[in-house]
Amino acid sequence: MANSGLQILGFALSLLGLIGLIVGTILPQWKMSAYVGDNIITAVSMYQGLWMSCAFQSTGQIQCKVYDSILQLDSALQATRALMIVGIIVTVAGLGVATMGMKCSNCGGDDKIKKSRITMTGGIILLIGSLSATIACSWFAHNIIKEFYNPFAPVNSKYEFGLAIFIAWAGAFLDIIGGAMLAASCPKGKPTPKYPIATTRPPSSTKEFV
Repeated sequence: MANSGLQILGFALSLLGLIGLIVGTILPQWKMSAYVGDNIITAVSMYQGLWMSCAFQSTGQIQCKVYDSILQLDSALQATRALMIVGIIVTVAGLGVATMGMKCSNCGGDDKIKKSRITMTGGIILLIGSLSATIACSWFAHNIIKEFYNPFAPVNSKYEFGLAIFIAWAGAFLDIIGGAMLAASCPKGKPTPKYPIATTRPPSSTKEFV
């Protein structure tokens, strides 16, 4: 069975990954305005996130506006939102399941094999949640790259990666590592005896006559 220290480390990494996913989802810096070509105006920096867009002025003032309608957003942004939310919810569920099966927890009974199976199930759930978040970040990054290299797009409408997408990526990566550590708690069956067990015969009731 897996070492309890490995389980604790996997749980801690998964918890840090969950925090990274939440912070990355909330922050508006998923993409930031790129200064390329003749676009040298740096007085205002534009940022766009999953929930709002913000303008950072050189004077230190910040103006943010929440998206008015979900229907006005493009399908890629809506899908990224949904995948990140699903990833966070599934990660929370995976941490809850893994907690009940960890060796340092009193939940799940005293059966070690059963607790190991519960921990392994929690790790698999964490891997599913991290996969959802990874797909969301990679899809959003792909759209940024595609728009950046689009020759027909105006120069002042091009964006590059922001801080939030890197935080979300790092959170998903930590969840992958932590989920893999917890999923390594695969229970082993009872060892089979190396030699066959000798069976004793009952005494014979017949007597031998000489």
